[in-house]
Amino acid sequence: MSELKKERKRAMKKKPEFKRHETCKRAKLKDSWRKARGKHSKVRQKHRGKRKMPSIGYRLPAKVRDLNRAGYREVLVSTLADIKKLDPKKEMALITSSVGRKKRLEIMKAAEDAGVGISNIRRI
Repeated sequence: MSELKKERKRAMKKKPEFKRHETCKRAKLKDSWRKARGKHSKVRQKHRGKRKMPSIGYRLPAKVRDLNRAGYREVLVSTLADIKKLDPKKEMALITSSVGRKKRLEIMKAAEDAGVGISNIRRI
């Protein structure tokens, strides 16, 4: 598990932060990525020294692609039976939003007994 976590960290270091072009110049533009579509845009034309555009080459390796920051795969859980199927060494539960309070508490207790972590715990 720790080697996958290290691999994910190494891969994430190589990936640049994709920010929207000219966000530093214009206050009304947010940082979130938008594709440059201008006719003469240096970012779209991929000139050296300009911002990097997202492309398929920046994709993470397949073995670490769906890991969370803790190094576990997140699996959607909506019933107690789903908790029993999880491997506590590799997977973490993600309780679906459609689950109510009573059932959520039952799932949390079952996960604690099974030794499975829950990634979206919230105060109830």
